[in-house]
Amino acid sequence: MRRPVSPILWKGLKLSVPIFLVFIQYSCNGKKDPPAKAPNAPTVVDVMVAATHKIDNTIEANGTVVANESVELHPEATGRITYLYIPEGTRVAKGTLLVRINDADLQAQLAKSKVQLDLAQKTEERLRKLLAVNGVNQADYDAALNQLNGIRADIIYTQALIDKTEIRAPFDGVIGLRQVSMGAYVTAITPIATLQTTDKLKIDFTIPEQYSNLIKKGGIVEVETDALKQTRVKAVISAIETQVIQTSRNLKVRALLQGGKDNPGAFVKVYIPADESTKAVMVPSNSLIPDDKNNQIILVKSGKAVFVNVETGQRSANNVEITKGVNVGDTVVVTGVLFARPKNPLKIRSVKTLEQLSSDK
Repeated sequence: MRRPVSPILWKGLKLSVPIFLVFIQYSCNGKKDPPAKAPNAPTVVDVMVAATHKIDNTIEANGTVVANESVELHPEATGRITYLYIPEGTRVAKGTLLVRINDADLQAQLAKSKVQLDLAQKTEERLRKLLAVNGVNQADYDAALNQLNGIRADIIYTQALIDKTEIRAPFDGVIGLRQVSMGAYVTAITPIATLQTTDKLKIDFTIPEQYSNLIKKGGIVEVETDALKQTRVKAVISAIETQVIQTSRNLKVRALLQGGKDNPGAFVKVYIPADESTKAVMVPSNSLIPDDKNNQIILVKSGKAVFVNVETGQRSANNVEITKGVNVGDTVVVTGVLFARPKNPLKIRSVKTLEQLSSDK
């Protein structure tokens, strides 16, 4: 049997149902849908109008300063150093004694050979006089003469060994840092010091083989020895390596520096003049998109991004020459390159010139 609903409960239900419906309606009206994202939103970019610019056809190469004469001093004999004269950073004359190794045994051998030489000379002289009067046979005299010549050869040999215990400056130059101390035991592989001539300097540099026609013996190149001051001095090409380096396909060249001071081993920039200055289409290097097969540039056509393959030529510090793919008057994207997509709309923020882009870097 069903129980009758209480009048009080029934009145409460009639009041709560309208309130619940009002709450649901308010909740549905208060919730707003998120705004829909506009499809293919334009990418904001900066552009430049392609134009011809004057370029200086100068080939830039990396070079190294080389001393005109340079040697690392090593002993020819093995032993203990008994004399050491290595004035670090000081100029020494050719023939200056720098190192002497213990040669006491060789000096004793030399003194012994000189005593034997004196006796052999007297014997040879005595037998030569007797031979003249037939007082001795020819065989005895030949044996005495042979012994004399043998002793003389021993003396020369011993003296050569003594000379090997000394290290003398092979040319006028500046001594580097000393690598050994007095009393050290040295061998032929022990470095003593370096000796270099710094009054005349050479520049060794490499260039790609396709520019070999620009290099001739006696030609003039410019060398930037101080990157901070950006000062250049001239150098005369003295020699060209006949064989191209197979790993890099570069040609090695040597030039004599005409003035200027630098340390051997220092890095320099070498500038080789090419043809006369010409005009070409130039774009910023950062607007170029490298690919595994081609380089690409983004052009703006009808408000959309168009990716075109290009061929490049000479490069400068900030710009690159476009030899094919971009014509004068084309609109080239120079910023926002990474965000542009093919055939997507673009929004041009500003039009810049090549000079403005170069000054901003």
